[in-house]
Amino acid sequence: MISIIICSRTQNISKNLSENINKTIGCEYELIVIDNTQNQYSIFEAYNLGIERSTNEYLCFIHDDILIYTIGWGGIINSIFREGNQIGLIGVAGAKIKTKFPSAWWDCQEDQKVICIIQHYTDKEKERMMSGFDNDALVEVVAIDGVFMAMRKKEYLLFDTSMKGFHNYDLNISFEYKKRGFKIIVINQIILEHFSIGNINRDWVKSAYKLHKNYKDSLPLKIQYDAIRKRDEVSNATKFIELCLEFEEYNIAYSIWWELFCLDPYSKYHIEFWKRIIKEKLC
Repeated sequence: MISIIICSRTQNISKNLSENINKTIGCEYELIVIDNTQNQYSIFEAYNLGIERSTNEYLCFIHDDILIYTIGWGGIINSIFREGNQIGLIGVAGAKIKTKFPSAWWDCQEDQKVICIIQHYTDKEKERMMSGFDNDALVEVVAIDGVFMAMRKKEYLLFDTSMKGFHNYDLNISFEYKKRGFKIIVINQIILEHFSIGNINRDWVKSAYKLHKNYKDSLPLKIQYDAIRKRDEVSNATKFIELCLEFEEYNIAYSIWWELFCLDPYSKYHIEFWKRIIKEKLC
């Protein structure tokens, strides 16, 4: 059996999603919906509450705005976990590297992303994204996206409730499973459609900074044969600093800039950074 855990923005999940799960999962399951209409829980707290209420060996965390098209996907999850004792997390999107500097999981080179999803956007047509598999049905990664996360239940593996809000929970649990020696994989055997897209805002910036401070001794992460290049770190550092400036999180920007300076003291970006700081402060 699988325990499906959903943190819902409404009192109940939609009839479409409920019927979709029932028609496609293909095995016994329990559905645990955490009612978060009053915003009383962070996503970390809500998911831990779902784990506490669950009764099964395998857990599946999904967003409330998806539809799954693969018939018998529950059997696929069960089979993968039973055949691979070291597999701890299964997703439909993820990355083979994670830099030391704060970033989203998708902030990496295209050949380091592994994705199987139908994604909707607000400003363009939906896209069927399928990449990174070559001839493999499953690929090992270091972090997965939170839209769909199947988890081998372990009482000592929980979401970090010192984190607040609704961002970076997927990186948090990915880092925890990696730290404990479990493998994380992305599969192309489950097709789902996601009807919204993530939001990068000031809360995300603060959350990402805290998360990466918490795991500074564990990062960077990579699969054995993948390389984390200096340019990957520099790219993510500068991108994150720009986000800090956009949302006026100057103290975080200074902290990340200093780390970047220590990594790459001759970068031309340093001059541009301080020019912007002086200009914005004078204005």
